[in-house]
Amino acid sequence: MADAAPCLLTVAVTSRALFDLEESHALWQAQGLEAYAAYQRAHEDDVLAPGVAFTVVRKLLALNSGAPADQPRVEVILLSRNSADTGLRIFNSIQHYGLDIVRATFTSGEPTWPYVKPFGTDLFLSANPDSVRSALAHGIAAATILPKPPGERAEEAAAAAGELPAGRLSTQLRIAFDGDAVIFGDESERISREQGVEAFGRHEREKARELLSGGPFRGFLSALHQLQAAFAPGENAPIRTALVTARSAPAHERVIRTLREWGVRLDEALFLGGRHKGPFLAAFGADIFFDDSQHNIDSAHPHTAAGHVPHGVANE
Repeated sequence: MADAAPCLLTVAVTSRALFDLEESHALWQAQGLEAYAAYQRAHEDDVLAPGVAFTVVRKLLALNSGAPADQPRVEVILLSRNSADTGLRIFNSIQHYGLDIVRATFTSGEPTWPYVKPFGTDLFLSANPDSVRSALAHGIAAATILPKPPGERAEEAAAAAGELPAGRLSTQLRIAFDGDAVIFGDESERISREQGVEAFGRHEREKARELLSGGPFRGFLSALHQLQAAFAPGENAPIRTALVTARSAPAHERVIRTLREWGVRLDEALFLGGRHKGPFLAAFGADIFFDDSQHNIDSAHPHTAAGHVPHGVANE
């Protein structure tokens, strides 16, 4: 039997990123696998609260509306270190929320990242930094999605489940990216960190007409661009993207020329000149933001789901 026709975009997400499993995860760390398994069996009919990546997954799957059932535009794959037995609660929760996720891998404690590539994944979201690093090393765009503290999770779960007033929710998927070491390579950022801002500015002026190299998220950005092309552009488009970078003029020119040469569309570009990114992500209304710098992730975290990309000089 041949594989189904490839989707425009395939995203793999771990169960701990999709649902709030922090209570049972803490139990596993404190008391071990047997206690965890017993807890999950005892609660397998209790619906899990949405996790940090839930809203993004739900909006991605909504992009299949109007597409033929056998040719979805987007597919989401579930990867879990649960066993199939303890994972029953996860599938029950998927069905409760009406998420069209049909492919899954349960590894009974083994790493999940080796299955990312065989699924043809464009993006991997996980709460496990080691899995993310391994996926990146094998050429897959990947980010660590960290759960928020307990006090911040209740409202987030309510919003993801659609329990907040309609004015607080939007069906449009908004994705924001950092530039250097995420969409692009880290060569320029390396100069900035090792030689200073003045050397960085001089380098970018001199190289303004030379293309930047591609970073770990270039392939995902291209796949996302293809997905965007399936819909009419404009304010009612179901996807909106933004580049949110610490660069400022004149270092903007090289970025613009590179994206133009790649033929990739970004709806908004914010050249912040080192300003904190969090408030700007809130103004954009980002559902998720990807950055290589932990400092920027900390700034973004109160405002949006933040995916840390452990790549490049900032993570050496």
